[in-house]
Amino acid sequence: MELFLKITATILFGMMLFYLWPVYKHWQENGPKAQKGDWAAAILPLGAVVVFVVLLVLAVR
Repeated sequence: MELFLKITATILFGMMLFYLWPVYKHWQENGPKAQKGDWAAAILPLGAVVVFVVLLVLAVR
C-alpha cells in the first residue's frame, strides 16, 4: 500500500508540473519587473521576523 501511495503521489506531482508549465512560462514573460526599492521592502519584514524568533528563543532559555 505504501508503494502505491508513493507511485500515485509521483504521478500526480508530474501531472501538476506538466499542467503548470505554460502558466510559469507566461508569468516569466509577462510578469512585473523588479523596481529599485523591492529588495529593501522584502528584507525589512524578513529581518523583523528573524529578530522576533531570536527574541522568542532567548525568552525560552
